[in-house]
Amino acid sequence: MFHNPKTMLLLPFLIFLSFHLNSVLSIQCTTKTVSKTFEKCMTLPTQQASIAWSYHPHNASLDLAFFGSFISPSGWVGWGINPTSPEMTGSRALIAFPDPNSGQIVLLPYILDPTVKLQKNPLLSRPLDVHVIASSAALYGGRMATIHNGATIQIHATIKLVPNKTKIHFVWNRGLYVQGYSPTIHPTTLDDLSSTTTINVLSGATAKNNNNNIRLLKIVHGVINAISWGLLLPIGAVTARYLRHIQAIGPVWFYVHAGVQISAVLLGTVGFSIGIKLGELSPGRVYGLHRKLGFAAFCLGWLQTLALLFRPKTTHKFRKYWKSYHHFVGYACVVLGVVNCFQGFEVMGESNSYAKLAYCLCLSTLIGVCVALEVNSWVIFCRKAKEEKIKREGLFGASSEKGSGTIRD
Repeated sequence: MFHNPKTMLLLPFLIFLSFHLNSVLSIQCTTKTVSKTFEKCMTLPTQQASIAWSYHPHNASLDLAFFGSFISPSGWVGWGINPTSPEMTGSRALIAFPDPNSGQIVLLPYILDPTVKLQKNPLLSRPLDVHVIASSAALYGGRMATIHNGATIQIHATIKLVPNKTKIHFVWNRGLYVQGYSPTIHPTTLDDLSSTTTINVLSGATAKNNNNNIRLLKIVHGVINAISWGLLLPIGAVTARYLRHIQAIGPVWFYVHAGVQISAVLLGTVGFSIGIKLGELSPGRVYGLHRKLGFAAFCLGWLQTLALLFRPKTTHKFRKYWKSYHHFVGYACVVLGVVNCFQGFEVMGESNSYAKLAYCLCLSTLIGVCVALEVNSWVIFCRKAKEEKIKREGLFGASSEKGSGTIRD
């Protein structure tokens, strides 16, 4: 049993980290297929994808097989090579999807220029400016296999590389549907936006492109912000609302409230700073709503903290205006923080994860405590009001009897 509150608070997020670790370790690559055996293989960091390849230095040719999966019966799966940088824009790709006329798997070449990312024009197939010697695509299960959510596909290609240039920028992704022969934009979850890596096909080593570090930073960013903005900040608001009415503890409630809120804002500032750094490390990836909510919560949090320096005395005429400002900004910050935590789960692709479930359980417990305390406060308020009413009626009755008394000889 865990008796330490901090341990209980961190337990859901430890489960979250172990879940991610187990999911990564469960994916394995293979060098053997039905028709060919390759020299090397590698498990890719996202989408449960992997590759296998053989590099032939004598003619600088690369024999490569990509293993991916569909996320929709009408979706697409593809991989490509970017000649200049590890990003989608500029990649030369091979994309497989069901032919809209026959329903059979079709594999077509595409060049992902900047207009594709901006969605100004549909993605149209065109010849690649790299030498593709051969290419093919096949579903696992042979000819009787059908395309469905989770169906695995192998995309094979033999490509002529530049001599003595063994380092390639490899990209991969998948989408929900195809319009005619034009694949539509892929989802924008964490996995979908991190599907790039740099590989030395001769040695099998991956270049240090910080993908793993970025992913770790995103997990740390999510955990810290969920604890600070998503839990500590609401707990601080709860302490101020319900503890200050307990006369036995005196001014202790204020120090507890201020301590929790300041800790939440300081910890949240660390998470916010990591988010800014992630934005710098991920150029071109924009999380519009999540970013805006984060900036708003950060600004409101520090406005609340700095407001303590200008807190008027209880007898000051501006005290009531300060209290109204403090309540409004405080509750707005709490709401924005909680909403942005859920937005963060969506951004990281964890909308159906155990991590989100753990956070919801923690938040639900806090809401349940608030409801219980609110009911208790109303019961106490009604009881005191009734007692005061009885006292007033008693005093009024006594004074009436005294005033109507007669004087006898």
